[in-house]
Amino acid sequence: MDHLFRRKRVGLLKPLLSLSLVFASFLMIHKLKLAEKDGVGVKHARETGWCGSECFSFKKGVVKNSLGSSESPALSNVLDAHRVSNVTPASWDAQVLNCSEDASVRTQDWFRRLDPRFHQFVLHRHCRYFPMLINHPEKCADGEVHLLMVVKSVIEQHDRREAVRKTWGKEHTVDGKKIKTLFLLGSPTTGKDTKNLQKLIEYEDRIYGDILQWDFMDTFFNLTLKEVNFLKWFDIYCSGVQFIFKGDDDVFVNTRNLLELIGFKVDERKEADLFVGDTISKAIPIRNRQSKYYIPKELYDKPYPPYVGGGGFLMSSQLARRLFVVSEDLELYPIDDVFLGMCLQKLHLAPELHPGFRTFGITRRRVSPMNSEPCFYKNLIVVHKLSAQELLRMWSVVHNAELICAQKTSI
Repeated sequence: MDHLFRRKRVGLLKPLLSLSLVFASFLMIHKLKLAEKDGVGVKHARETGWCGSECFSFKKGVVKNSLGSSESPALSNVLDAHRVSNVTPASWDAQVLNCSEDASVRTQDWFRRLDPRFHQFVLHRHCRYFPMLINHPEKCADGEVHLLMVVKSVIEQHDRREAVRKTWGKEHTVDGKKIKTLFLLGSPTTGKDTKNLQKLIEYEDRIYGDILQWDFMDTFFNLTLKEVNFLKWFDIYCSGVQFIFKGDDDVFVNTRNLLELIGFKVDERKEADLFVGDTISKAIPIRNRQSKYYIPKELYDKPYPPYVGGGGFLMSSQLARRLFVVSEDLELYPIDDVFLGMCLQKLHLAPELHPGFRTFGITRRRVSPMNSEPCFYKNLIVVHKLSAQELLRMWSVVHNAELICAQKTSI
């Protein structure tokens, strides 16, 4: 079950970690301690040690909250209701990791013809909601949040999260509009040093308090699990948010332009069905077996509905709640962007194309100098993709008062 669960360890731990992992761990801890010392502060001090997936196999109802303590379901309900008084008075109810394969699928002819790479996904795609390892039910409890920045990431990409926190993901208030940020994570994939990586991510969350983590493995096929688990989390804890930006940890986001776009939609009274990004229409499944996005005919054999590139898109909270409802009646699909397009189609809606969202880069030619021209970034909303160092550099240049663009840059 490689696509869904972390395998339990058998026998003794490996005698020694690889030198690269040890070095990376020390480096990350050093960076985090510096950030803590420089005034970021420990926002949410934990009182208990690390607890992996085994906790959910044997300790029903144990989940780490924002304070790091373990709560029983009854106590958790009381605390969650107190923290989030103006949203649905409920708590995360997927407390036990218990999902067996759908054995009936194995008897079907199409499954026997299916590429083996998709077997585990299909056998377990009825497994939809998973226990939370790190939760922050208080994220939206301290007042109205205008814009929630939701960022897909994996544990190892610490540098990317740091760059986002220092740039477009910084939590602040603009003209009275509160912006909050969350990073969505799964668990380390098989073969990695799970326990030490988990300790590192928990330490990072002690400092910043901005991570949601679920107990499913961080694989490409499981990106759809991040979509549906976040939609449910949002419906429980954060439904009072007005707008949601959802993107990857390697994009540049011009928050000023994003807020302007929201303002225009509100003025035009078009926010109820707002779902805008870099729309892809008339696409069909890729049949090239070497492609990351390969889909066999047995799994899906018709054109895709319109969908947006997952590098970054904007939606209203009203629509997010409706997407959550319809998503529960749809079979999970291994490409998360397309899955959301299927949800929109179920609502008889289509995503809006906006030229300010460039999820394939400013131009598709990576070597083009246009992809490093700051005046383009100053007038766009989302650009994908940049390394952590490129993001920090471009953010600094774009926000330099001495940057002068002769006129509004068009492409």
